[in-house]
Amino acid sequence: MSQLAKISSKGQVTVPVDVRKKLHLQTGDTIVWETSDDGRIWVRRIEPLDIDYLSAVSGTLSEWNSEADDAAYRDL
Repeated sequence: MSQLAKISSKGQVTVPVDVRKKLHLQTGDTIVWETSDDGRIWVRRIEPLDIDYLSAVSGTLSEWNSEADDAAYRDL
């Protein structure tokens, strides 16, 4: 189903009600716009980042930050 929306002078778009319902969007939710080289665009709802968790684990991530690790995981 196609839904129309206008872009404001500030680049803002109102997400149509049917789309908000389908994506289970509520005030304050975050959406991501994904694009492909052939011009297709997807919009999806994403969970917010848990900054406290990311801060807690960030100190442990450096143990995998070496040239040997980059070479081992390059083709994954």
